[in-house]
Amino acid sequence: MLLAGILAAVLSGVLMSIQGVCNTGVSKSAGTWTTAAFVSLTAGAVSLGIRLLAGKHESGFSALAQVQPRYLLLGGLFGAFITGTVVLSIARLGTARAELIIVTAQLIAAYGIAVTGWLHAEQEPFSWRKFLALCTALGGVIWYSL
Repeated sequence: MLLAGILAAVLSGVLMSIQGVCNTGVSKSAGTWTTAAFVSLTAGAVSLGIRLLAGKHESGFSALAQVQPRYLLLGGLFGAFITGTVVLSIARLGTARAELIIVTAQLIAAYGIAVTGWLHAEQEPFSWRKFLALCTALGGVIWYSL
Protein backbone atom coordinates (compact mmCIF):
# COMPACT_ATOMS: atom_id res chain seq x y z
CA MET A 1 0.00 0.00 0.00
CA LEU A 2 2.85 2.40 0.85
CA LEU A 3 4.62 1.59 -2.42
CA ALA A 4 1.44 2.33 -4.41
CA GLY A 5 1.19 5.72 -2.67
CA ILE A 6 4.83 6.51 -3.42
CA LEU A 7 4.47 5.52 -7.07
CA ALA A 8 1.30 7.61 -7.39
CA ALA A 9 3.10 10.62 -5.87
CA VAL A 10 6.06 10.24 -8.23
CA LEU A 11 3.76 9.89 -11.23
CA SER A 12 1.81 12.94 -10.08
CA GLY A 13 4.97 15.02 -9.81
CA VAL A 14 6.20 13.96 -13.24
CA LEU A 15 2.80 14.59 -14.84
CA MET A 16 2.54 18.01 -13.16
CA SER A 17 5.89 19.04 -14.63
CA ILE A 18 4.95 17.80 -18.10
CA GLN A 19 1.54 19.47 -17.85
CA GLY A 20 3.12 22.77 -16.84
CA VAL A 21 5.38 22.78 -19.89
CA CYS A 22 2.53 21.78 -22.22
CA ASN A 23 0.19 24.41 -20.78
CA THR A 24 2.85 27.11 -21.06
CA GLY A 25 3.35 26.21 -24.73
CA VAL A 26 -0.39 26.38 -25.39
CA SER A 27 -0.68 29.71 -23.57
CA LYS A 28 1.76 31.30 -26.03
CA SER A 29 -0.92 30.95 -28.70
CA ALA A 30 -4.15 30.89 -26.71
CA GLY A 31 -3.38 32.99 -23.63
CA THR A 32 -3.13 32.00 -19.99
CA TRP A 33 -6.80 31.93 -19.02
CA THR A 34 -8.02 30.35 -22.27
CA THR A 35 -5.45 27.63 -21.59
CA ALA A 36 -6.60 27.29 -17.98
CA ALA A 37 -10.22 26.97 -19.12
CA PHE A 38 -9.29 24.37 -21.75
CA VAL A 39 -7.25 22.38 -19.21
CA SER A 40 -10.09 22.50 -16.68
CA LEU A 41 -12.69 21.41 -19.23
CA THR A 42 -10.45 18.61 -20.49
CA ALA A 43 -9.72 17.44 -16.93
CA GLY A 44 -13.44 17.55 -16.16
CA ALA A 45 -14.34 15.48 -19.21
CA VAL A 46 -11.66 12.87 -18.48
CA SER A 47 -12.63 12.72 -14.79
CA LEU A 48 -16.29 12.31 -15.72
CA GLY A 49 -15.40 9.48 -18.09
CA ILE A 50 -13.35 7.70 -15.42
CA ARG A 51 -16.15 8.28 -12.90
CA LEU A 52 -18.66 6.68 -15.27
CA LEU A 53 -16.36 3.68 -15.71
CA ALA A 54 -15.98 3.36 -11.93
CA GLY A 55 -19.72 2.74 -11.65
CA LYS A 56 -20.81 1.44 -8.25
CA HIS A 57 -17.41 2.16 -6.70
CA GLU A 58 -18.14 5.90 -6.65
CA SER A 59 -20.85 7.88 -4.88
CA GLY A 60 -23.18 9.88 -7.08
CA PHE A 61 -22.83 13.61 -7.59
CA SER A 62 -25.66 14.12 -5.11
CA ALA A 63 -23.14 13.16 -2.40
CA LEU A 64 -21.49 16.55 -2.99
CA ALA A 65 -24.51 18.19 -1.35
CA GLN A 66 -23.54 16.42 1.88
CA VAL A 67 -19.98 17.79 2.01
CA GLN A 68 -19.33 19.75 5.18
CA PRO A 69 -17.91 22.29 5.67
CA ARG A 70 -19.00 23.72 2.34
CA TYR A 71 -15.72 25.55 1.66
CA LEU A 72 -14.11 22.17 0.97
CA LEU A 73 -15.86 22.31 -2.43
CA LEU A 74 -13.57 25.17 -3.55
CA GLY A 75 -10.94 22.78 -4.96
CA GLY A 76 -12.04 23.44 -8.54
CA LEU A 77 -11.69 27.17 -8.01
CA PHE A 78 -8.17 26.65 -6.69
CA GLY A 79 -7.43 24.35 -9.64
CA ALA A 80 -8.13 27.13 -12.14
CA PHE A 81 -5.74 29.48 -10.35
CA ILE A 82 -3.14 26.72 -10.00
CA THR A 83 -3.14 26.15 -13.75
CA GLY A 84 -2.87 29.86 -14.48
CA THR A 85 -0.11 30.53 -11.97
CA VAL A 86 1.93 27.50 -13.07
CA VAL A 87 1.77 28.73 -16.67
CA LEU A 88 2.83 32.24 -15.63
CA SER A 89 5.67 31.03 -13.43
CA ILE A 90 7.12 28.64 -16.03
CA ALA A 91 6.90 31.33 -18.73
CA ARG A 92 8.78 33.82 -16.56
CA LEU A 93 11.17 31.62 -14.56
CA GLY A 94 11.75 28.57 -16.75
CA THR A 95 10.55 25.05 -16.06
CA ALA A 96 13.07 23.83 -13.47
CA ARG A 97 13.18 26.99 -11.34
CA ALA A 98 9.39 27.40 -11.38
CA GLU A 99 8.75 23.76 -10.49
CA LEU A 100 11.35 23.86 -7.71
CA ILE A 101 9.71 26.91 -6.15
CA ILE A 102 6.22 25.44 -6.62
CA VAL A 103 7.13 22.12 -4.96
CA THR A 104 8.93 23.84 -2.08
CA ALA A 105 5.96 26.14 -1.54
CA GLN A 106 3.69 23.07 -1.55
CA LEU A 107 5.85 21.40 1.09
CA ILE A 108 5.89 24.45 3.35
CA ALA A 109 2.13 25.00 2.98
CA ALA A 110 1.37 21.30 3.49
CA TYR A 111 3.45 21.17 6.66
CA GLY A 112 1.77 24.32 7.99
CA ILE A 113 -1.64 22.81 7.27
CA ALA A 114 -0.66 19.49 8.89
CA VAL A 115 0.73 21.11 12.04
CA THR A 116 -2.26 23.40 12.52
CA GLY A 117 -4.95 20.96 11.36
CA TRP A 118 -6.28 23.71 9.10
CA LEU A 119 -9.07 22.83 6.64
CA HIS A 120 -9.94 19.75 8.72
CA ALA A 121 -6.64 18.07 7.86
CA GLU A 122 -5.34 15.43 10.22
CA GLN A 123 -3.18 17.33 12.70
CA GLU A 124 0.37 16.21 13.40
CA PRO A 125 2.78 17.46 16.05
CA PHE A 126 5.44 20.04 15.20
CA SER A 127 8.84 18.50 14.45
CA TRP A 128 12.10 20.45 14.46
CA ARG A 129 13.59 17.82 12.14
CA LYS A 130 10.86 18.43 9.54
CA PHE A 131 11.09 22.20 10.03
CA LEU A 132 14.86 22.11 9.44
CA ALA A 133 14.31 19.93 6.36
CA LEU A 134 11.94 22.58 4.97
CA CYS A 135 14.49 25.30 5.74
CA THR A 136 17.10 23.24 3.88
CA ALA A 137 14.74 22.89 0.91
CA LEU A 138 14.12 26.63 0.94
CA GLY A 139 17.87 27.22 1.06
CA GLY A 140 18.22 24.92 -1.96
CA VAL A 141 15.68 26.99 -3.87
CA ILE A 142 17.60 30.16 -3.11
CA TRP A 143 20.92 28.51 -4.01
CA TYR A 144 19.49 27.12 -7.26
CA SER A 145 18.01 30.50 -8.21
CA LEU A 146 21.28 32.46 -7.84
